[in-house]
Amino acid sequence: MKPESLVAKNSEFYDTLWSRTYLTSPRHFNTWPMISALLPSSAMRLEVGPGLRPRLPFAGTHFLDLSPPAITRLKAGGGLARAGQITELPFADHSFDLVVAFDVIEHVEDDRRVFGELGRVLKEGGCLVFSVPLHPAHWTVFDDYVGHARRYIPAELLALIAVHGLVVEKSAVFGMQSNNPRMLGFAVKWLTEHRAAAIRWYNWLCLPLGMLLQKRLKLSDGLIDLAGVHEVLLVCRRTRTASCSG
Repeated sequence: MKPESLVAKNSEFYDTLWSRTYLTSPRHFNTWPMISALLPSSAMRLEVGPGLRPRLPFAGTHFLDLSPPAITRLKAGGGLARAGQITELPFADHSFDLVVAFDVIEHVEDDRRVFGELGRVLKEGGCLVFSVPLHPAHWTVFDDYVGHARRYIPAELLALIAVHGLVVEKSAVFGMQSNNPRMLGFAVKWLTEHRAAAIRWYNWLCLPLGMLLQKRLKLSDGLIDLAGVHEVLLVCRRTRTASCSG
């Protein structure tokens, strides 16, 4: 799929989703203990592609998103939100102490440019926290439907971030998505044939239930064994001059 086609596909899906849902507080997610520990040393912070599920606090955070409904609601919630793409961040070099991008990078064709931009806007010693799905063999119809460009081969992901001066400091198994092919196939069928009803069920039942049942995020020093992991969260640092362990 051409990059512009993938952008259009993602925009169409997420504009519809965000226009029919609510802004969720980052305190409701299992990432909050980790994030809150990073905040005292992160006066300047950026979240890319949060939609209406940001993991950083609204006040004082710069948010960048493609979706007009998300931008409007983030602004109303007190965020410094603006439109833009992760491949061309509208910020000066070395602007931020903390940058996060959850479930975003896998949606972009040119991931080398993505990591180049994320590294560029980080200060020396700054933290990058992101999550991505793993293993092409685990590709499902859901990956295609929601506009993923790839699932990562772990060794290739690590090589890519190393090229851009990023070192993995902590990692954890991440994500609430089921990997049952039959269940995911049913979800895609329901979204395709009954999108409004499916989004309504997701917003008011599936998401709250998922957050209620989400497991505590178990961060480990360095890199965990990724052999059986479907999605990983990585906490990286820009250089060796500072720590972002939290």
